[in-house]
Amino acid sequence: MFDEILGLPAHPLIVHAAVVLTPLLVVLSVVYALVTRTRAVLAWAVAGLAVAAPVAVLAARQSGQALRGGDFSSVSGQLGLRIAEHESFATPLLLAVLALGVVSLVLVYLSRSGRVPRAAETVLRALTVVLAAVSGYYVLRAGHSGAVAVWGN
Repeated sequence: MFDEILGLPAHPLIVHAAVVLTPLLVVLSVVYALVTRTRAVLAWAVAGLAVAAPVAVLAARQSGQALRGGDFSSVSGQLGLRIAEHESFATPLLLAVLALGVVSLVLVYLSRSGRVPRAAETVLRALTVVLAAVSGYYVLRAGHSGAVAVWGN
């Protein structure tokens, strides 16, 4: 399923969704968490990205595994090391973006319901910022290591 799209390797095509949607989720979820006056405008965007970004990262991870198991199964040497480094960021990125998505959805739901206790909101806001930083870190590392694997230094 994640091998090819119209005869082309799926990973280079799918990865663009993860590279765009994850930073958007990172930025908008932090703004939503910290700048309360923007919440009415950003709620649906954050909720949509909280679902779409983890799905995009999962698809990128799965298509990368398919590519590694197919066309690049026998790669070794410097390229093999670069691919292995790039691959090592897939699971931490997926877990971080998934956690950020869940926390963002909870924050949107509770803040829109108007029934969130102040302490809980503070914890959710802090958790959103931390998870956004972790997600941003891993999407940058994954993207950079992927570019280095393909294009070299």
